[in-house]
Parts: sequence; C-alpha cells; structure tokens
Amino acid sequence: MPTSESFPTVVTTLRAAGCVFAEDEARLLTAAASTPEELAVLVDRRVTGLPLEHLLGWAEFCGLRIAVDPGVFVPRRRSALLVKEAAALARPGAVVVDLCCGTGAVGVAIAAVVGDVELHAADIDPAALPCARRNVAIVGGQVYEGDLYAPLPASLHGRVDILVANAPYVPTGAIGMMPPEARDHEARVALDGGADGLDVQRRVAAGAVRWLRKGGHLLIETSKDQSMLTAAAFAEGGLTPRVATSDELDATVVVGTAP
Repeated sequence: MPTSESFPTVVTTLRAAGCVFAEDEARLLTAAASTPEELAVLVDRRVTGLPLEHLLGWAEFCGLRIAVDPGVFVPRRRSALLVKEAAALARPGAVVVDLCCGTGAVGVAIAAVVGDVELHAADIDPAALPCARRNVAIVGGQVYEGDLYAPLPASLHGRVDILVANAPYVPTGAIGMMPPEARDHEARVALDGGADGLDVQRRVAAGAVRWLRKGGHLLIETSKDQSMLTAAAFAEGGLTPRVATSDELDATVVVGTAP
C-alpha cells in the first residue's frame, strides 16, 4: 500500500497540474493504488489529462458508484436534474427507456430512486455497451446497441412511461472549446450535437410519441440557451413541453407530455 507520506506529494503534483480538487483526487487515487509504483502511474496519467473517473473505473453519480470504462462519457453532476424530474413522474413498475445511455447512469439512478422499474437502455457507441450492461444489470434492466429507437424491441411501442435522453448537445463548432478531459478522452459521438447542438434531440423528440403511452413523458437534458429550441422540437413532435432548471446544478431539462 502507498505510505501516508506520499499523500502530500500527490496533492502537490496534482495541484501543480491544475486539478482544482487536488486533495479529493489524491485520496481517491491513493485508495485505488495497491503499491507506491501503481500510485505513481495513476498520478502520472492524471497529470497528462486522463479523466479521474477513467483512472478509477467509476464515477459518483446521484449517490451511486457507476462503472466507467476508458473512452466512455463520464456522467455529469448536472444530470441529477434529469434524474430528479424523471423520478418525480415515475411510479413503481414504470417502463423507463434511457436513450443515448452511455454508462446507463441516468436510468440506473431513476431505478434507484423509484425502487421498481422496467429499465431499457440503448446507445450507439459500442465502447459504452459493456460498461452500461454492468451498471444496468444491477437493477435488472436490458441494454441494446444501436441508433436511438432502432434497437428497442417493438413490444415497447405505446408502453413507455418515462423516456429520458442525455443526447449530445454540444454544437460541432464548440467541441474544440470543451475541457481537454472531455474533448480528448470521451467519444465524439457522445458530445457532438451537430451545427446547433440539437440534431439528435430533434430526432428523439420526433419519434417519442410512437413509443410513449398516453400521458407518458419525454425528458431531455439541454442547455439554458438551447432550451427554447429543444421545447419547440418537442411541440413539433406532438408533445406538450415545459422547461425545468436548477441554478445549483447549472442544469436545464425539457419535459414533454404525450397526448
């Protein structure tokens, strides 16, 4: 095990590299290492810009430890609003679909709050699927590989109570301005939302009514600046939209209700 004397050195190294939460990261990396040599490797990789979660193999999200493989989109704290809004609308036994699921964190967190859901999750990124399957299996859900609705079983038509999507919403031209941890180490397909950031959101909204039950809900994370365009896509898809925000989380979610 690494010695306690190594901790201040790790903190100093991480702080010099620009890690804002150097002490917290040092504790996590020290706990993850079996030997001083392993700790040195982890710290070196962190200093070069690898996301902490990829080094640890997990991320904390809504009080849960979510498995995160290298190259896979890391769940963001702001997505807790998506979970909160969805869980408030779900009832025990609800059919929940998590599109663009990545690690499956959003769907798993909804299941943890509601306590009993039928969870289905899908993503187009093959690198994310093994990770999602590990996480979703814990709540007895199913994971599918494919583009949005395409891989979902036809038996879900008209049965979905809660449809959530943390679809990519960064405009293509803004990818280069993202932090290097995301820009260089997460799949572009999980970040790039097209020219205005809404390409995938529009596709999700356009297809939702076919899958939702009457009165079911679609929820999509977006940005405050994009929220009116996201809401317009919901309305065009036949949903009645409202916008939910959280200043604390710097988060925005559009919620749509099916007729």
